[in-house]
Amino acid sequence: MEVVHHLQGNLEIIVSFLEVVLETVAAFCIVLGLLVSIKLSVALRRRRNSIQFPLGRLRLTFGRWLALALEFQLGADVLATTVAPTFEALGKLGAIAIIRTFLNYFLNKELIEVFEMQKHLDEDETN
Repeated sequence: MEVVHHLQGNLEIIVSFLEVVLETVAAFCIVLGLLVSIKLSVALRRRRNSIQFPLGRLRLTFGRWLALALEFQLGADVLATTVAPTFEALGKLGAIAIIRTFLNYFLNKELIEVFEMQKHLDEDETN
């Protein structure tokens, strides 16, 4: 029985570490997405002579990074619940998972719409 408690303690330490790693990766994804989007914005401003700025392309770029960050955050939440599976923790995980899943779903849906719109705008510019 002592071995099980020892293993459980080690598991909690490992899971806590991995949770922090996943949350850190999610934060880096957001920061990196912001930097990439700023760089793209500056490049598009310099290159474009037209009045209409391709905001859709910028949103698509940043949105992809946000979707990736949400996946890492959800993974961190799942790991956190594995070591303390109380009904309260499971309820919180369920609520967080539902919220993040909806956010991710609608973000991906919007990204697809923006991608299609941007594709049509790019085709119009080349014609």
